[in-house]
Amino acid sequence: MARPPLTLAALATAAVAGLEVRAARAHSRGTGGAFDAVELHSTDGRHLLIRAPRSQTAESEQSSDLVALRALTPGIRSRLPFAVPQFVGQAPIGPTRAVVTEFIPGAGRTADELTGSDELAADVGRAIAAIHALPSGFIGDAGLPRRSAGDAREAAVAIIDRASDTGRLPAALVRRWEEATDDDTLWRFAPTVVNGQLGADSFLVDGNRVTGVIGWSGLGHDDPAHDLHWVLTSTGASAERTLGAYLEARAGGADAEIARRALLYGELELARWLLHGVDTHDDEVVDDAVGLLDGLVASVHDHSSESLTTDTGPVLAVADVERMLDETPREGLPKESGATMLTDSYDVSELRRHLADDGAAGGDERGLTAPIPLDLSDWGDAAPEAAGTSPDAAGGSGTRDRSA
Repeated sequence: MARPPLTLAALATAAVAGLEVRAARAHSRGTGGAFDAVELHSTDGRHLLIRAPRSQTAESEQSSDLVALRALTPGIRSRLPFAVPQFVGQAPIGPTRAVVTEFIPGAGRTADELTGSDELAADVGRAIAAIHALPSGFIGDAGLPRRSAGDAREAAVAIIDRASDTGRLPAALVRRWEEATDDDTLWRFAPTVVNGQLGADSFLVDGNRVTGVIGWSGLGHDDPAHDLHWVLTSTGASAERTLGAYLEARAGGADAEIARRALLYGELELARWLLHGVDTHDDEVVDDAVGLLDGLVASVHDHSSESLTTDTGPVLAVADVERMLDETPREGLPKESGATMLTDSYDVSELRRHLADDGAAGGDERGLTAPIPLDLSDWGDAAPEAAGTSPDAAGGSGTRDRSA
């Protein structure tokens, strides 16, 4: 049951010494979200947000987010061209806790809206580049995860191997993905600071400017392609402008294969979906995943036979994902995507976390549509111009015996 706004407003006064609330309203775009959230205005002019998780999954996410926000010191934040939530206080509520942060103004937008105009698309690209340009020392100091290029490659291999072991992965996809993970050039990159869960719902905007980035529970040192996946899956008219602005802002720091890896990660989402169904013994999810994987095989075949190409390659339909989530909710699963502050909306980033979690439970997180992917074998010449990293940036060959 949702907690009343006045209850959370009163709790905020216990969480923040001296706080006097003059106005409070539910911070919501729908019902059934992961958090109860209330926007607060204090008598001294402060604008705050209090959130209380509704589930164990949401509580775990909130705890990880707090660790990340504390790691983002004032010095680190000063390097970012946008605001990051600032922790203010917390108070227990039942078996969990409510957390108060400074409220960041700005509106949520879909992926297609964020990449729909040149000006906003470019600002989004620069915002992502600013995250990846942060000095990485604070990651280790805060005990946040660090993963090398070799680790990223091995993680992709592990997903492919597990999905293949189910016996439900089409052989054409096994070969396709193994060729990608066996390609040494694809994994020659230098890890950067990453948000780790970046998606369209992460951004708050005002006009054509990014005002804030929220949802930092995946903060770490990893493959920057993870933060760009959603850009390459957007169908916005200026999606290429986002990637171009990102590469320009990185000033040669991005490797030439970053877009190719991002697209590979997008395809592996379907393998994760299959594994989620298998791990939770949900035959409906398994059947859905098999259908999507078959659709991916057909899309690859059609793309190859029709020679469809663009500067950045074909894309995943994120807007379709959001629409299908709206159309096919289950009890307890939020309907809406893209809500400000990720309060009580379900977003694609959260879906990815659930699919990556071996023991994930929850509703029927349906809505993935099969991508029309780029032919990975042809990406060597099509990748954006960018400076590469030294060969030893990638660890291990990742080669497997394909004799079977």
